[in-house]
Amino acid sequence: MIKDKEEYIFQATSRYFAQTQRGVSEIAAEELKELGADQCKPAYNGVYFSADDEVLYKLNYMIKTVSRILAPLVSFTVHNEKELYKKCFNIDWESFMSAEKTFAISSSVSNSKITHSRFAALRVKDAIADRFREKFNTRPNVDTDEPDIPINLNIRNNFCTISYDTSGKSLHKRGYRINAVSAPLHETLAAAILRISEWDGSVPLYDPLSGSGTILSEAFLRYGNRPSSVKERTFGFFNMPGFKKNLWQEVKKKCDNEIREIEEGLISGSDIDKINVKAARQNMNEIRGGEIVNIIKKDFREIESIENSMIISNLPYGQRLGNEEEAGKLYKEFGDFLKHNCKGSKAFLLCGSTELVKKIGLRTSRKIQLFNGPIETRLIELDLY
Repeated sequence: MIKDKEEYIFQATSRYFAQTQRGVSEIAAEELKELGADQCKPAYNGVYFSADDEVLYKLNYMIKTVSRILAPLVSFTVHNEKELYKKCFNIDWESFMSAEKTFAISSSVSNSKITHSRFAALRVKDAIADRFREKFNTRPNVDTDEPDIPINLNIRNNFCTISYDTSGKSLHKRGYRINAVSAPLHETLAAAILRISEWDGSVPLYDPLSGSGTILSEAFLRYGNRPSSVKERTFGFFNMPGFKKNLWQEVKKKCDNEIREIEEGLISGSDIDKINVKAARQNMNEIRGGEIVNIIKKDFREIESIENSMIISNLPYGQRLGNEEEAGKLYKEFGDFLKHNCKGSKAFLLCGSTELVKKIGLRTSRKIQLFNGPIETRLIELDLY
């Protein structure tokens, strides 16, 4: 338990930081507000926000567009590894962790004199271990898989923030992806695309290039108002200073009671590759009630029509691209399919280069730059008449 005299940044300010995929911070800020967060301020790869304990627990349980929620402990300027070690050694770690608890450190470094994130994390680990040895003649162990105390280190422009990771492990790990295909779509990005589309269930949603079913899975979670994690998991805030177990159980129960069922035929998809279809089916079956989503093996060229629907798809790019000529042909054929077979529908397509977007041959209503991990992409909106 934290000492009465100790007060960390998040305790003094009730301010947190939600990490996001690049290009998604504005979208994540909207979702944070919907779930009860206050004073949301989009920033580089994330959103600063305020929340009480109840909202913090709910965010970790329900939010779809965020990877981690960090509670800042301390911050300071730092210019070299020795200085980092010294300042971290002086942090009162024992006020909220013990030698019996395991810990792990995730790290990121940018635009700073310290250039190696792994080495920076190692210096913080050494500082924690050495402080415990000096005070108690023992030290906590590192567990990178399921740490009791997950710590995040961020150094940007020579300014260091050390935070408690309230999520524990990345929130994109929903628990349904037991079978993946090449270059899968990041779950938080799929969730962001669904929010951009503003799909509300008033029309059916179809993905004719469903891959391993990430868009279908995220659509199911979103419309069903289901928790992000489809299986029981340990959150970082369980061992956080000031954790209120009874409040967490109340929050979880309330969220679970707000889950809504989904009608058959509302969400469906297809793919030409039987391996992809099998993976998508297995992943959907990991979500309670997910078997109602219909996923079939079918070439989009053989689909008779998808009319008056929402079409959301991740077109091949990056590792899935193949050679440029084949990709261009695929994009053109998909554009022709949309034009002739999808009257009255709206489409949101995640594409590769702007040159490939041109191959679709249809006027776009919007183009939005997004990143699937390190891969730059374009999300285009098409109104089909």
